[in-house]
Amino acid sequence: MSSFVPGLELSRAFYREVVGPLLGEVAHGAALIGPGSEVLGFDTARSADHDWGPRVLVFVAPGMVEGVREQVWSRLPAEFGGYPTAFGSDRHPVRPGVEVAEFGPWARCQLGFDPRGEITVEDWRSAPWQRLAELTSGEVFHDGLGELEAARAGLRWYPPDVWRYVLACQWVRIAQEEAFPGRAAEVGDELGSLLSAGRLVRDLMRLSLLMRRRYPPYGKWLGSAFKRLSGSAELGEALSAALRAGDWRAREEHLCAAYRRVASVQNRLGLAEPVEGSVRPFFARPFRVIGGMRFAEALMGAVSDPRVRELPLVGTVDQFADSTDALTRSDRARSLAAAVR
Repeated sequence: MSSFVPGLELSRAFYREVVGPLLGEVAHGAALIGPGSEVLGFDTARSADHDWGPRVLVFVAPGMVEGVREQVWSRLPAEFGGYPTAFGSDRHPVRPGVEVAEFGPWARCQLGFDPRGEITVEDWRSAPWQRLAELTSGEVFHDGLGELEAARAGLRWYPPDVWRYVLACQWVRIAQEEAFPGRAAEVGDELGSLLSAGRLVRDLMRLSLLMRRRYPPYGKWLGSAFKRLSGSAELGEALSAALRAGDWRAREEHLCAAYRRVASVQNRLGLAEPVEGSVRPFFARPFRVIGGMRFAEALMGAVSDPRVRELPLVGTVDQFADSTDALTRSDRARSLAAAVR
């Protein structure tokens, strides 16, 4: 375990010592971006058991892919840094860790659009958070075509009004279920109460990441990404305590502590008029909530772009769809976003 080299470090050296020299004078871009735990910096020694090794994405001009691929693949060493340079899994055939492509088609396959051009409101709605995280994380090793860094800069974060919209829709999700842990427990459904609390915890974690301009990764890495947020320890303790609580009143107490912290962060962002951040009864019922719709309404009230103002409060594709098979296919993600209007 102690000899493990993170994939980004391994791939950086692989490009510098092997792939770059093999490319010679070929104009290209090179990076480690796209799918892979090493791109987000979450890989460990466990990751090396499949689909992992020295990897580089090489982007070349149109019409050059096949020639450059042959130029590189035919001269790759069998190993680098103690790892095979060709690898796979039971789901993917063994292949060299150097992928050669044109950037536009490759990015369109990942996102459903070419980020070198204008990114529309619908493009933002249809782009899964995991994909956005993958294209803006990792590292560019060389940008000889002058397209990688510019494209990544355009994808780095939402435009201000789209950001307000995404945050508003996340608050709507909280508003829809914040009374459920108490209500389920009141009718003797302790499992349902815990399930509702878990859904709220997930939404609060995602909301916290979105407030800090971080695209929430998919479930396996959500907690890891949340822990990396500066100042997240106390909020994390409240969320963990809510899940450990043995009865709904204790569960509610910890959720309320989390609500107050997240509300405070929301108000400090300055994206909308401040909203009073105390918890309150859910109508006349004995359940305490933050009133998530208040924050959603304040955020949407600050939106000036008419294209964003007219959107339904369902959010981006991650906020209304939860299928990995849908979110990892750009065509399906775009179809879902287009349908939910």
